[in-house]
Amino acid sequence: MSIVFLIIIGAAAGFLATRFMKVETGVIQTIGVGIAGALIGGLLLRFLLSVFSAFAGLVGAVLGAMLLLYIWKSYTGR
Repeated sequence: MSIVFLIIIGAAAGFLATRFMKVETGVIQTIGVGIAGALIGGLLLRFLLSVFSAFAGLVGAVLGAMLLLYIWKSYTGR
C-alpha cells in the first residue's frame, strides 16, 4: 500500500512542481520527479527537524536551569 501511496503523492507533487516551475514533462518524468523530490524533501526535512529538535532541547535545558536558579535565588535570598 505504501508504494501505491508514494506513487500517487509523487505524481501529485511532480504535477504541482512542474506547474509552479512552468516545465513541460511527460507523465513518467513528472511522477519520477515527484517521487525523487519526496525522498529528497523528506530526508532534508527529517534532518532539519533532528537538528532543530536538538537545538530546542538545548534551549529548553538552559531555560529550565535558569528557572531553577531563579527559584533557588529567590528562596535563599542571595
